[in-house]
Order: sequence, then C-alpha cells, then structure tokens
Amino acid sequence: MMSIKLTPYLVLEGNATDAIALYQEVFGAEVLMRQAFGDLPPNPEFPLPDSVLDKIAHAHLKIGESELMLYDTFPGSPYTRGNNMTVCVTLPNAERATQVFEKLADGGHIVQPLQATFFSPAFGTVTDAFGITFTVTTEAAQ
Repeated sequence: MMSIKLTPYLVLEGNATDAIALYQEVFGAEVLMRQAFGDLPPNPEFPLPDSVLDKIAHAHLKIGESELMLYDTFPGSPYTRGNNMTVCVTLPNAERATQVFEKLADGGHIVQPLQATFFSPAFGTVTDAFGITFTVTTEAAQ
C-alpha cells in the first residue's frame, strides 16, 4: 500500500502564534516547523504587505503521537469561524497527489489549483462533493 498521511490543518485569523503558544502550554506541543509569510521567497508578481510578514504561513506541531498543522489566513481571504479546518493529505509523489486531487475535485470545487511550489512538486486545495476541504501535498520536493 502506498504511503498516505492525513493531518488536521487549522486556518486561523491572524492569531496562529497565540494558538501555537496555547497548544504548547496545554498539550506540550513540539514545534516541528514554523514559517512566517516574511520567510517565504519573494514573489514580485504578488508582493506581501508589511502587515502579514510576521503572520504564520505554515506551522507543523507534534502533540504526543499526533500532528497538527496551522496557518494564518491571508488578509482579505474568506474566513468563517467554526468552519476553519481542512484535512492535509500528504502523498509520496506528484503523480499520486494529482490522482487524489482530481478525484476529490469531481463533484466538488477547486479552491487553489494543484501546482508546483518551492516546497512541493504538487500542492493545492480542493473541496469535495460533501463540502470537506482537503489540502493535497507531497512529502518533499522531488
């Protein structure tokens, strides 16, 4: 069986740093990775406003035997409190990520097209026919 990993992915409204601190205090969370928007490679086509540079673009926590991911939504992006979680599907390669993404998109809708990024050869977000949102990615750049 091919490797697949499902991880809850929380979307926060600019307070991910506070959430990380709370989860460290309450659950003893270990921060495996934490990256602010200001740490991302610059994109001249989409310059970041100063107001988001210290916000969390991606954080990965280990809590006991479990893992949790979270990030701050980009200002101006739709945000609905109580409906701010996706499931991160991590797959071993871009080919498998494409297959999973396309099947989830059938009857659903694509939020962010599956594409190569600086951190993954295949990354995108899709909401399936049941209204569940999945972030599809690969283990690492190939």
